[in-house]
Amino acid sequence: MTATIQARDVAVGHGATLLFSGLDLVVAPGDVVGLVGPNGAGKSTLLHVLAGRRRPEAGEVTVSPRTAHLGLLTQESDALAGETIRGSLARRTGVAEAETQLDTAARRMAEHPEDEASATSYSTALESWLALGGADLDERAEEVAGRLGLAVDLDREVRTLSGGQAARVGLAGLLLSRYDGYLLDEPTNDLDVGGLDLLEEFVSGLDAPVVLVSHDRAFLSSTVTTVVEIDRSLQRVVAYGGGYDAYLEERSITRRHAREAYEEYAGRRQALEARARMQRDWMDKGVRAANSKLARRKEKDKNIRFHQQATSEKQAAKARQTQRMIERMDVVEEPRKEWQLQFSIAAAPRSGDVVAVARGAVVRRSGPTGAFTLGPVDLQLDLGDRVAITGPNGSGKTTLLALLLGRLTPGEGAVSAGSRVVVGEVDQARRVLDSEEQTLARVLALELPEWTDADRRTLLAKFGLVGRHVERPTSTLSPGERTRAALALLQARGVNLLVLDEPTNHLDLPAIEQLEQALEAFDGTLLLVTHDRRMLETVRLTRRWEVDGGTVTEVLPGG
Repeated sequence: MTATIQARDVAVGHGATLLFSGLDLVVAPGDVVGLVGPNGAGKSTLLHVLAGRRRPEAGEVTVSPRTAHLGLLTQESDALAGETIRGSLARRTGVAEAETQLDTAARRMAEHPEDEASATSYSTALESWLALGGADLDERAEEVAGRLGLAVDLDREVRTLSGGQAARVGLAGLLLSRYDGYLLDEPTNDLDVGGLDLLEEFVSGLDAPVVLVSHDRAFLSSTVTTVVEIDRSLQRVVAYGGGYDAYLEERSITRRHAREAYEEYAGRRQALEARARMQRDWMDKGVRAANSKLARRKEKDKNIRFHQQATSEKQAAKARQTQRMIERMDVVEEPRKEWQLQFSIAAAPRSGDVVAVARGAVVRRSGPTGAFTLGPVDLQLDLGDRVAITGPNGSGKTTLLALLLGRLTPGEGAVSAGSRVVVGEVDQARRVLDSEEQTLARVLALELPEWTDADRRTLLAKFGLVGRHVERPTSTLSPGERTRAALALLQARGVNLLVLDEPTNHLDLPAIEQLEQALEAFDGTLLLVTHDRRMLETVRLTRRWEVDGGTVTEVLPGG
């Protein structure tokens, strides 16, 4: 079945705040629409509106045909307590719900065998279950899990998986789905390069409407056919055809023209207002001069008095004419200057020439995800090295970071840190900012005790975290808000070894670009773990370590 999603004059709000209005959008089969805009602009909320899970503040959303199935893949992990991989896949593909409806319809039909409505309901439920792929889901799940390298029992609980394995389960749910339309919220998060390739292939091959939110610029460039930007600087929702790269160019032109149009309007209005003031001044000065002259001479000649009055009235007429010109001008609103992350990395004093050394280091770990061995690792990290650490999920990248930073003691070999090394880290889990009890204000007070409360709040405001964020438990912050808070802590401390583990996850596009600029200006040593392909192309790097299956290999330039 093919489907079409249509939004007419839709307005979206959050609480009492109207985020945007006037959205008109048609997404037909084969269209891939990318939603972009800063964090908090309403992208995820719009996906829920399009999915029918939330009502718009105004306008309407229609899906045709009405029986079409839309799949919404949410940003946060949504594994339920006790849910197995198999159960998660059935739920995410819509098969579980369809099966429940089928069972209910079957019972009803058994209870009322002569009821035509019961038979029709059963037929409809069966058709939905088959259309969503319920008949062969188990067989296909085993095949897709093999393709993704998900070598675990599908009856295992999702919550016992590693982050990389959980990400592959989420991707498997998408690859197995047979929806008539797709609404995807950050589907690239936590995926490695292999997973990103599969995701791109899947989305590009769909003959169904797709609306997605992503901050992965390479993914957007490869997949989307239309970009819808929630542009708070222009206070509107703007659609750009021609793909993501075309959008970047057209957006730049649009914003430049908007600024030029406003400056032209403001300059013209200012000139007219100055002329009107001058004309009124001339009128006032002429009347005063005439009255003063007549008073001095005690002039009684009516002709002179009438001439002065006529001159004043002429200036008044000109002033009124100028004022009418001002009133008839088409008002051009000034483009709002959107908040931007202004991020810099404070530098600590220089470290020693050698930052960290690993010689024959081996780490063996065991846990619910199974046994894992990293090493032997033989590496030397020198002052000024800028290293990208790449590799598939579960290969040992985060374990390697923990080893080099001294958080893990090797079972064999040795690791030593250099002198005067000051580490700044934004870890993948943002551990310090995931408390159900501590507010963001309290966490910063503990982390920055020497700072005043006013200074800490000023720091957070620079990262777009203000009153309503500061007094909330950090666990209630969005992933993007937690990442920005972690970057705020990083800016507050001087460092000479910067460690970033998937720093772009949940950051919006402007913040990612600002982070890249800050990394360019940072002159210390850098360890960067990322699957963001555009960031790997943009950030200045001197070395790359590839981690795969617990083995670390130095990749030579061009390799």
